[in-house]
Amino acid sequence: MLQTVRIWDAPTRLFHWVLVACVIGLVVTAQIGGAAMTWHFRLGYSVLSLLLFRLVWGFIGGHWSRFAHFVRGPLTIWWYLKGRADATAGVGHNPMGALSVLAMLLFLLLQVSTGLMSDDEISAAGPLTRHVPSDWVSWATFYHKNVGKLILLALVATHLIAIAVYFFRRGENLVRPMFTGDKLLSLTVPASADGARQRLLALLVLGLCAGVVAVAVSWLEA
Repeated sequence: MLQTVRIWDAPTRLFHWVLVACVIGLVVTAQIGGAAMTWHFRLGYSVLSLLLFRLVWGFIGGHWSRFAHFVRGPLTIWWYLKGRADATAGVGHNPMGALSVLAMLLFLLLQVSTGLMSDDEISAAGPLTRHVPSDWVSWATFYHKNVGKLILLALVATHLIAIAVYFFRRGENLVRPMFTGDKLLSLTVPASADGARQRLLALLVLGLCAGVVAVAVSWLEA
């Protein structure tokens, strides 16, 4: 018997779609350049705030948003690829999807970090450029402009391809639950907490993360 289970809590869903919007904005503003770089930096700070939030939320968020409930070891990943994993392995992020999520978070954090140290020698320089050695600035600028963005585009493409494969070959819509939060399941699994208290906690965590980023940037630019 199928039952509706809340898998993705509202904070996780909002994080996902706001992050998507910010990344698109970063790509667009980087291509425009010039005055648009002001927004490029603002969006970069927003992404950093979101990433810090997701790291915290990975420990205190809804059941299926916690790292402990979707990060798997090599043996579980192998069993999943062989079709022998436990039925609950695909309820939230499946083992391969978990690797994709971790890679995306890691390389987004690296991209933002190198952006803070980048200098285009024209009009845009990250707030860390005055505080690190010049060779760090050169490396960060090269990585940010020529390497990091290509890695992220490859990860996004892989993510979209995986969504298409699951939809057309397995008949599983991975996008709908990220909008509604719910999945129809035939097995009994814990639901993610998603009440007013949980959402207020998420708002508080996000506010603290954004505050930390804002204070740090202001101090670096002072």
